Amino acid sequence: MSISRFQLKKSIHINLNKETHAEFRMALFQRGLSMQEVFEFLALKIVDKDEALDKFLDEIEYNKKNKTVIKKINTSDAESIFDVISQQNPLEK
Repeated sequence: MSISRFQLKKSIHINLNKETHAEFRMALFQRGLSMQEVFEFLALKIVDKDEALDKFLDEIEYNKKNKTVIKKINTSDAESIFDVISQQNPLEK
């Protein structure tokens, strides 16, 4: 009885916002990498106790414990902020 590839692999499912997913995918595409290759590499490094990734995990753990939210401002958010600032600029009065 042979073991199928399905029995040797596990799949993961993650949720990313659309902008992060698109930028992540583009960055990998520009390097000729797939998400599969990157996540497999990261998982192996974490299992092997890679020092740099351990520090990275420490940072994620710290942010989670301290409820630090890391949110990237997207273009429309930035434009909205600048619109409000320009409408309420006290230096222009």
